[in-house]
Amino acid sequence: MYGVSALGSGGVKQNASNIIEVSSPPDDTISSMEFSPSSVPTTFLAAGCWDSNVRLWEVQKSGVTVPKDMKNSGAPILDVCWSDDGTKVFTASCDKTVKGWDLSSNQYVTIGQHDAPIRSVHWVKAPNYTCLMTGGWDRNLKFWDTRSPNPMLTIQLPERCYCADVKYPMGIVSTAQRGIIIYQLDGTPREYKKVESPLKYQHRAVAIFADKNKGDPVGFALGSVEGRVAVQYVSPTNPKDNFTFKCHRSTEIVNGSQDIYAVNDIAFHPIHGTLATVGSDGRYSFWDKDQRTKLKTSDQMEQSITKCAFDASGQIFAYAVGYDWSKGHEHVDPSKKPKIFLQSCFDDMKQRPKA
Repeated sequence: MYGVSALGSGGVKQNASNIIEVSSPPDDTISSMEFSPSSVPTTFLAAGCWDSNVRLWEVQKSGVTVPKDMKNSGAPILDVCWSDDGTKVFTASCDKTVKGWDLSSNQYVTIGQHDAPIRSVHWVKAPNYTCLMTGGWDRNLKFWDTRSPNPMLTIQLPERCYCADVKYPMGIVSTAQRGIIIYQLDGTPREYKKVESPLKYQHRAVAIFADKNKGDPVGFALGSVEGRVAVQYVSPTNPKDNFTFKCHRSTEIVNGSQDIYAVNDIAFHPIHGTLATVGSDGRYSFWDKDQRTKLKTSDQMEQSITKCAFDASGQIFAYAVGYDWSKGHEHVDPSKKPKIFLQSCFDDMKQRPKA
């Protein structure tokens, strides 16, 4: 159960299992998930899905997750994000549109369009502007003033956008062919540098991390389909600061071979700066990148974990379980429905004292 008495406002109170299942989950695999920002006094969870719906739940302090509403995009949703004030949820979908859901008026309208499905959507809050950043399979990165149907700016990408992240003033886009482009978002958004990928296989997830003392974005973690994560600093003081590590692989090695699974998502803890990875092996793991150690690995779920997210206070870890098609259509089991789980994580994500 969630309880304010145990872990603070909006936190998760530990019980025997330390896990709670979100009520009324989607009918198809969850493709995107994000908690409401800290500006909202009540905790909400938004999730986009392959069934074309975006759903909203309230996470109550009593421990109850209450389904609030749902909107249909008309096509599978590939990404969701919140406005910084928590009044709107935005969706990117396969119908080539980015839409905005105004939670006060309950209106869900098209904001802009690409020439191919839109893979990512992120809110950008700068001192002199706010906008949406969308990356599409049309090889375009677009910036939208949500009051206008025409983009403020369009930047051509070298390839299709596969994953992206924003932590002002940094933006990062990873494309097909393992491309990595870092953007500066202060003033007029512009390319800062291209980075050669340290990974040999297709990128699946990327997340920006901040300097522990100053809070400024300084690097990113990149996950691939080959069960590997790269931790990269944009301007490393020492080249050895950049490294890769293996994850989401079977513990058993048979005849010299090992099962290797995709890293489906990466998220950094908002307080501790440690990170979570989730994979097609149906496990999540918590990591300390600074000490290069694993903090925790979950038991194996009956399906893949497709997405994960931390709430703004860093008390709640959410992860979505569902089939990700990594084993092909022959392994689809209609009896296994998608689920979203929440659990307390604050202590588990703390850095351990150095030995």
